[in-house]
Amino acid sequence: MRYRLTFVAGVVLGYVLGTRAGRERYEQLKKTAQQFAQNPAVRNTAESAAHQGREFAGKAYHVVSDKVGDRVPESVADRVRHLRDRATHNGGEDDWGTTNT
Repeated sequence: MRYRLTFVAGVVLGYVLGTRAGRERYEQLKKTAQQFAQNPAVRNTAESAAHQGREFAGKAYHVVSDKVGDRVPESVADRVRHLRDRATHNGGEDDWGTTNT
């Protein structure tokens, strides 16, 4: 019985210390990820990739709509028009990286 009690106490102690160390490591990784995301070079790269993706999507839509014609569902055409209008009215910039408080 004494060995079982010692074993259970060791498991409980290991669990408590492991979760505490795991939480500290999680907080450290979270802080590092936030610092990485706030780096101006990373933000600029992500913004330029998003911009290029929007341009490519617009060109692809035109190519597909020329080949497919009126067979594009109206819901897709409305969504693309909405995105294009939003980009035009916002000066081509999106709200990536901003927070609403």
